[in-house]
Amino acid sequence: MTESDTPTNDNTGNPEMTPEQPEAAPVSADAPVLDIGAQAASAEAAAAPQAPTSGLFWGTGRRKASVARVRLIPGEGKILINKREADKYFTQPQERIAVRESLAVANAEGQFNVFVNVRGGGHTGQAGAIRLGVARALIKADQRYEPLLRAKGYLTRDARVVERKKYGRRKARRRFQFSKR
Repeated sequence: MTESDTPTNDNTGNPEMTPEQPEAAPVSADAPVLDIGAQAASAEAAAAPQAPTSGLFWGTGRRKASVARVRLIPGEGKILINKREADKYFTQPQERIAVRESLAVANAEGQFNVFVNVRGGGHTGQAGAIRLGVARALIKADQRYEPLLRAKGYLTRDARVVERKKYGRRKARRRFQFSKR
């Protein structure tokens, strides 16, 4: 085979300079054309995790000065925080939403009873700690929840805490009032 007989893909005619490209598979007229969105939806539905029928799953969540110990038990979706209903424990809507966020993202609302013991901090810190604890417990229940929860950031521990007070200052950064006279 001579150099002129060698097929090339570039304009130079040099066969050594041709990039390797895979050939596309021939498409028959009878082959069904599938929508990519439909494929993703069917794959997601097939991989949707189901709640286990038995077991106890623990998760610990922390935020600011709060520590939440969360237990998930397969059930009808009852949420108890320090032996009180979640809606009676938290008065602010954003805190009530934060407690249920991990379950909502994993599409596991109504599949688990959630029992929480939470100590320390204020209501916002406690709600964030519960959200992290529920997310960690859901992963122990079924590993397939992890990509959904990680994508939303519910498995990341928020490390921000109150800065300590320094000597010679009124607070962590606030100085005492200065008077010229």
